[in-house]
Amino acid sequence: MSETLDEDLYQRTLHLLEPGEIELVGAIVHTTLSSDEDLELQELTVDVNEVIADHADKGETYIYAGNDTDEFASNQFQGLTLEDDAFVWECQQLLREGTFDAVFYYEVGPDQAALAEDLAALDGVGNVTTVP
Repeated sequence: MSETLDEDLYQRTLHLLEPGEIELVGAIVHTTLSSDEDLELQELTVDVNEVIADHADKGETYIYAGNDTDEFASNQFQGLTLEDDAFVWECQQLLREGTFDAVFYYEVGPDQAALAEDLAALDGVGNVTTVP
């Protein structure tokens, strides 16, 4: 795990991962993108989708924005498989201290260190913190 940059965000992310139907882990992607770079944030979300799906070995995926339901908040997205709409990941995009952070959570399985390394290599990423 890389150094925790924001302890409050880390603790809130831990609460999202508490036991439910499936066991989850996560990654906080601290970006270098400011509030006026929301289009770049969307492009980064597409890139993160590809990295997580590849590491999770889930096949082809798409990003669901939840615009057709009131169960989603703004800036909340899911990665789902093309084959059967199975869950791959979910994220919340947050503007914190002038830049975006995106909290991704996904089913236990991928090698967290390798995933974090690949996420950190994406354009616009400043740092990645894995949760547990």
